[in-house]
Amino acid sequence: MLKIEPQNLRTPGPTPIPDDIVEAMGTPMINHRGPEFDELIKKCTAQLKQVFMTDNDLFILTASGTGALEAALVNTLSPGDKVVAATAGSFGDRFIDMAEAFGADLTRLDFEWGEPIDPDAIRQSLRDDPEIKAVMVTHNETSTGVTHPLEEIARIAKQEFNKLLLVDAVSSLGCLPLPVDAWDCDLVGTASQKGFMIPPGLAFISVSDRAWEAQKTASMPRFYFDLEEAKRTLERGQTPFTPNVPPCTG
Repeated sequence: MLKIEPQNLRTPGPTPIPDDIVEAMGTPMINHRGPEFDELIKKCTAQLKQVFMTDNDLFILTASGTGALEAALVNTLSPGDKVVAATAGSFGDRFIDMAEAFGADLTRLDFEWGEPIDPDAIRQSLRDDPEIKAVMVTHNETSTGVTHPLEEIARIAKQEFNKLLLVDAVSSLGCLPLPVDAWDCDLVGTASQKGFMIPPGLAFISVSDRAWEAQKTASMPRFYFDLEEAKRTLERGQTPFTPNVPPCTG
């Protein structure tokens, strides 16, 4: 058996796991189609909604944070949909690469790495092209450590232009204020291994009513990350596919 000495992790993620969480994850495995998991998944979902500060639907996915962001894209957009995306780092770039891979028509706003995104540039792009459907933004850029002004960006996207807002919150949620409902964010994706201080392998995504409306006409291909199926199965205390159970017990 591999013996690993205690680690003093100083990485953005995975982050150190508290001893009580490690102990909780060592409990016996349960049937993910049984009543114990029904209780567990519903409890975890309710608690996550408190962290997200949202009454929106919320789903636990067995994936990395990238899976949550892919779910946000493919459940609300169609190939050819116009999207404005701002980036100032490698993870902002990745979000854009994902959207392009699924056929979105991107207006890309590049900012200097290490500097915050300028919300006025997003405002100008939305003024210039009324056909833009959505705004994509990374709240905290892991590659530089810079937190972008999401509250102001959300106000522009939602209150001024009534656009769909997709947020990468992988390295911010659980660490920085992100009141999802107060800021009117439509889709917010994050993961387990950073601010939540549990092992990698889970992704979390909140979905607004506006996002569900967009889902009705979205035609990007999806199977594993079909949030409509995730919603149906959560109602009966399950997930569409085999879940990563131990981090849930943590």
